[in-house]
Amino acid sequence: MSHDTTAINRQRQDFSNRDSVWLFGYGSLIYKAGFDFLERQAAHIQGWERRFWQGSHDHRGTPEAPGRVLTLIPVEGAECGGMAYRITPGQLDAIDEREKNGYLRTEIEFHLADGRHVLGLVYVADPHNAAWLGPASDEEIARHIARSSGPSGANRDYLLRLAEALRAMGEDDPHVFALERALRQLEDRTDAARARHGHMDL
Repeated sequence: MSHDTTAINRQRQDFSNRDSVWLFGYGSLIYKAGFDFLERQAAHIQGWERRFWQGSHDHRGTPEAPGRVLTLIPVEGAECGGMAYRITPGQLDAIDEREKNGYLRTEIEFHLADGRHVLGLVYVADPHNAAWLGPASDEEIARHIARSSGPSGANRDYLLRLAEALRAMGEDDPHVFALERALRQLEDRTDAARARHGHMDL
């Protein structure tokens, strides 16, 4: 069952005396904000890497059959590229709802593309949350993604759109691109098998 972190997140930081706050997006937030923002630019964070190790019960899967989506894991010396948004604190309620499935708001330093360093928020799901799925082989994760879908659409679209967005930004993410290749190969094999089966039925 999913773990709703909305109430927890709203207790974690107080931005009532702030005009704006920075938010770092490393997954679907890169290509689909879904909220108003004051400023947007590419950014990097240090010491973290993306992984498709988090379950999605509410967007790319269901409570009965969760999909696989991204979280961040700490890796010494790593760098993770994404998109930073400067937003008003009032936008956080909707973002807390969007990221409620096991993610916690964490404060972190961003390195913005224009050279500024800012302290802002990132949503991270750690291994202790109830929706954690953890590591698996590239092929196993690709198979999981291929069969999953939820209210926000097919899990495969989340992976493929992310890979496309990262490529457009000039970001090299070995984990994401390996899963993209594994998914494409799986779909090619499935299409070939269907074609053979259809030919046999003629």
